[in-house]
Amino acid sequence: MPITITDVATRAGVSKTTVSRVLNGKGELDAATAARVRQVIAELGYVPKAGAVGLARGRTRVIGMLVPSLTWPWIGEVLQGTIDVVESSGYGLMVFTCTQGDQSMRRFASQVSAKSFDGLVVIEPEGTLDYITSLHEQGLPVVLIDDREHRPRFPSVATTNRAGGEAAAEHLLSQGRTRPAVITGELRFGCSRERLAGFRARMAESGHPISPRLVEGADFTFEGGLRSMTRIMQSGVPFDSVFAHNDLSAAGVLQALAEAKIQVPQDVAVVGFDDVPLAAYTNPPLSTVRQPMRGMGEAAARLLMSHLDGGEQLLDEPHIVPTELVVRGSSLPQARGAEVPVG
Repeated sequence: MPITITDVATRAGVSKTTVSRVLNGKGELDAATAARVRQVIAELGYVPKAGAVGLARGRTRVIGMLVPSLTWPWIGEVLQGTIDVVESSGYGLMVFTCTQGDQSMRRFASQVSAKSFDGLVVIEPEGTLDYITSLHEQGLPVVLIDDREHRPRFPSVATTNRAGGEAAAEHLLSQGRTRPAVITGELRFGCSRERLAGFRARMAESGHPISPRLVEGADFTFEGGLRSMTRIMQSGVPFDSVFAHNDLSAAGVLQALAEAKIQVPQDVAVVGFDDVPLAAYTNPPLSTVRQPMRGMGEAAARLLMSHLDGGEQLLDEPHIVPTELVVRGSSLPQARGAEVPVG
């Protein structure tokens, strides 16, 4: 049966009049109450009749955020950066995940139709870029946090994946490591291809090209990193270092090396990518290319806020937030208990 305004009011514990006021953006309402009502609207997938939605003619002072899942290891940092800017601008944030596939996207689309938010920050759920592009073309202000190097035809915030790969190679070369293994992410993602290209180019430039037998694909997980590292060790091809395309797979690499009684960094140096909180607590602490996830969330929200409140044009070009190499004990013995940012 269709969801009604009564269903929303009952679930939220408010009157139908309060729900109507939230929908139409009229009257003084407690911010927490209004946020609860909007959250219930999102959960139930309630779509008001067009004639009843005065909200469509005004401003909600709410920003939507669409993400694949809240379980990704760096998603909390992006979310916090976005929230910091949105709330300081006097807006609320409505978060949508895509954990239930098409059903999740249908609920999200219903909120788009109901004009429940004024603008949208997106970390693209896989396969939705065309739909998000169409929302932008229909007039919804959208900023993509581009973690996959898509370079869309609308505003985006990205980071320097290729330069990050180059920095990882430069650091390993500075430690005399010339036979690196690489545990890639999924190569259908542009970020993985860019990280590999930057690392490979710098190693080749130094006269130490990477052996194809030392490049193994993984899936950005601990288990994937462990399996890929095990395959490389079983191949018998000598290596003195590992560049893993994210910190979870790098942690899997550390586990595989520990099980094989290979000392890190004395025998093999290891560098990851992202600098999630886990990186500082592995054994030894993980050297990694810091991807500024909170800064990317902040930058995306600032672009959107500047457009909504200041009328600034959203440019269809990427805003770049640079990566930074952080050296810890997995690649530098004297940095075992320290953190040494390298620009």
